[in-house]
Amino acid sequence: MATTVKIFDTTLRDGTQGEGISLSVEDKMKIARKLDSLGVHYIEGGWPGSNNKDIEFFNRVEELELKNAKVTAFGSTRRKDTLPENDLNLNRILEVGVPVATIFGKSWDFHVHQAIQTTLEENLAMIYDSVKYLKSNGLEVIYDAEHFFDGYKNNAEYALQTIKKAEEAGADWIVLCDTNGGSMPHEISQIVTVVKQTISTPIGIHAHNDCELGVANSLSAVMAGATQVQGTINGFGERCGNANLVSVIPNLQLKLGYECIGAEQLATLSTVARYVSEIANMHLPVNQPYVGSAAFAHKGGIHVSAILRNSSTYEHITPELVGNKQRVLVSELAGQSNLVFKAQELGLDFDNDNQQTKKLIEQIKDMEHQGYQFEGADATLELLIRDAYGKLEEAFTLESLKIMVVKTADQPVVTEAIVKLKVNGETVYNAAEGNGPVNALDNALRKCLMQYYPSLQNVHLSDYKVRVLDEKDTTAAKVRVLVESTDFSSSWSTVGVSGNVIEASWDALVDSFRYALLGQSCTVVPDEHRERVGLVNH
Repeated sequence: MATTVKIFDTTLRDGTQGEGISLSVEDKMKIARKLDSLGVHYIEGGWPGSNNKDIEFFNRVEELELKNAKVTAFGSTRRKDTLPENDLNLNRILEVGVPVATIFGKSWDFHVHQAIQTTLEENLAMIYDSVKYLKSNGLEVIYDAEHFFDGYKNNAEYALQTIKKAEEAGADWIVLCDTNGGSMPHEISQIVTVVKQTISTPIGIHAHNDCELGVANSLSAVMAGATQVQGTINGFGERCGNANLVSVIPNLQLKLGYECIGAEQLATLSTVARYVSEIANMHLPVNQPYVGSAAFAHKGGIHVSAILRNSSTYEHITPELVGNKQRVLVSELAGQSNLVFKAQELGLDFDNDNQQTKKLIEQIKDMEHQGYQFEGADATLELLIRDAYGKLEEAFTLESLKIMVVKTADQPVVTEAIVKLKVNGETVYNAAEGNGPVNALDNALRKCLMQYYPSLQNVHLSDYKVRVLDEKDTTAAKVRVLVESTDFSSSWSTVGVSGNVIEASWDALVDSFRYALLGQSCTVVPDEHRERVGLVNH
């Protein structure tokens, strides 16, 4: 039976320390839901002792009703010369009501003297007291031995004393941290082997990527006896980042025979990596192993000829195992498997050989070439498929739109949008102000349509992201706009691409409303109700 390795995801805490990454509470909730669906065992939500945003996340996380993951709160050992019951940081962990606490303490004597400026004996007491206090309050405790490998190389005897203290206090896990990311795989392996012989508590590894060895060091630790790996999705994190779980998980599971998550969950890995990247508004490198769009891409000559006969000639795994797909760049095949699956979901007869299907595939390939990406915009893809098969009834069409932005020296900016549509054979138009042009467009479009489709009052935009597709074109660059919408019972995403951010935003907004209206018939709101809710044209 395969050894199980527990996956500890710290994207929401350590990952947010990466340059350019800032997640709202809503962002963290979305990512937590996605991580749970992936099957990770622990989700580190943040440090409640450091900021109110993390406290709000912990107060709301129960709404998600997670099925696989335990939520853990992060913090430090008690302050020097302070009783644990009087320590604000430890008590904040208790207050947020998580089942698991992850606390870090000093393993490196240099840090004890220089960083927290106390004695080696007091540091040992800080570790023991903190773990004991949290355990006495019923929590599972993961002890992160910060700078353990540097500490061991400088003073092995003292580094081992620190983790023995955590074990004596009842820690459920002891995680060895390569905090500066400077250790080599052979050093990790040797030191973990010693630790395994010294303590009986299960061991974890927390590696950073400063030498681009975060994944390699994590694998080395597991092969030496660690059974928990800490890391982040896409390797987000401070400086050069953390160990990339998107590479760690398939390497452990597909290459080394360990068990981390289910096979069905592993098949969502690419989707999760891209989703988190979009939410964080960070570019996912096309050559990222396993999940990048180029990870299984082939271009020209002998390679293409060989992989078309047998893909294992130039692919180390079957891409679908991690939710990715093979791409042949000289004869683009990407997207067909996704289209077949989606069409079957919709009950459509999707035949690769008929002209209708070929035309749709060519259309999607052309749109991808323009910059469209449908991984995170399933609603737009569904609309395209329905339209190609004559299964889409247009709820409305655009006649014109105008946007006016007025800014004076002593007044804030005012934005107004005027939208003119054809709905149910009638021309309807409305004007609305908003906090910026996209919000104004959203408000005007909503005012036009709610006269005919009152159910849209429950639909609202929950997220809006803009990605520049070619930075070298600076302000003239083409952009991709991703819009996420919800009606309180479900959510969906749509995409628009244009050299004009307003046009791209409009396309994504329109698709959002079109998707919301699938299967709905036009119902004209009575005039008296229209007056009451302010929907009469002015």
